[in-house]
Amino acid sequence: MYKIKVNNSFDFSLEKRDTQLTINDQEINADIRQLSPSVYHLIYNLGSYSAEVVSFDKDTKLAVIKVNDSLYYVEAKDQYDLLLEKLGLSNLNSVKVSEVKAPMPGLVLKVFVTEGNEVTKGDNLFILEAMKMENIIKSPADGTIKKLKIKQGDKVEKGQVLIGF
Repeated sequence: MYKIKVNNSFDFSLEKRDTQLTINDQEINADIRQLSPSVYHLIYNLGSYSAEVVSFDKDTKLAVIKVNDSLYYVEAKDQYDLLLEKLGLSNLNSVKVSEVKAPMPGLVLKVFVTEGNEVTKGDNLFILEAMKMENIIKSPADGTIKKLKIKQGDKVEKGQVLIGF
């Protein structure tokens, strides 16, 4: 069983047994096909959906998923993560972050931080426009901004280092 949080706003309970998928205790009958390692096609309730895993961090279990040109930020917690959280030990899994890289190519619309700023996990760092959509990039961990390598109006490529911690 997994607890899923989408865009830091919507909570779901997901369970998969063999080929059966259950979301919030409701069986989901969807036709899901994997087209490549990161691209899927789904048919659900007579709707067709294209889904791509844009990025995935195994340590934090955070993913950026694009569904029909809309980006979703997804956080997953399994039974062990939930147990550690319940016992107050969830911060043992915290990751030391040394830099933030561009998750996709785009244009920097606005930068919220400056060098020397202290940020906490989830704080807004900058807005990246990609495919005519504005994406707020958040801090993956607590830290201090040591090097800011972007400014408003910069064009960035996927994987480019933008901020150093």
